[in-house]
Amino acid sequence: MKLTCYQIDPHAPALIPGQPDRPWMDKFSHRHPYRCLPLVFANTSGWELHLPVSFTASWNGGALGTDITLEPTGDTTLAELQRWATSHFGGGVLTFHTGYLFRTEPGWDIWVGGPPNLVKDGIQPLVGIVETFWLPFPFTMNWHFTRPGKVNFNKHEPFCFITPMPHQALDDIEPVVKPIESDPELYAQYQAWGKSRSQFISDLKNSESDAVKQGWQRDYFQGRSADGQINVDGHMSRRRLKNPRKETWKET
Repeated sequence: MKLTCYQIDPHAPALIPGQPDRPWMDKFSHRHPYRCLPLVFANTSGWELHLPVSFTASWNGGALGTDITLEPTGDTTLAELQRWATSHFGGGVLTFHTGYLFRTEPGWDIWVGGPPNLVKDGIQPLVGIVETFWLPFPFTMNWHFTRPGKVNFNKHEPFCFITPMPHQALDDIEPVVKPIESDPELYAQYQAWGKSRSQFISDLKNSESDAVKQGWQRDYFQGRSADGQINVDGHMSRRRLKNPRKETWKET
């Protein structure tokens, strides 16, 4: 699938593959959250847009657009700030311009939201799915205050995260609910996992045990079942998204 990022602003924000690191994850002992592969995969399953400005956004709890005030910080000027951030919708919603018009191929949309698992106190990124296979104008990225107060945004901080997704494939999926015992092989693997997990947690109480030395169970990370019977072809432990390639154009 080809993703074309048309710059509608000559100084459009930096667009880079999603980064795995999160400040709150770094603070854990031994950086434990990074052992959760689904968490890290989510962090890197898309592209980040980074803010070109620094500012403080304040909301007094009112419903009007004027109830949000924006103040530039650092070396950001007011004119630069107004170019990228505004209070357009009211209701405590802060709006960012991306500087791009994104275009996907037919059959593909873009999931637009905040960087996954990036916690920001007092404000929440909103999520939208945009039909970018035909849309001839840009979308905005919006954040909603969770309460009256002030929130700081810093230059080079990711403020938007985009992930291409199939346009209609979800509508063709029919979930099926049935007892796990109906699949004997899967049920045996599930039971083996439960036994292994319970034993591992129990062994953690013994400071001399192999579980303590091991630190964590690596079965999912290594793409295998708890009984060692499955080593999945195609298992991934790391995303390798491509950096955008710039194309030049001269008016003729």
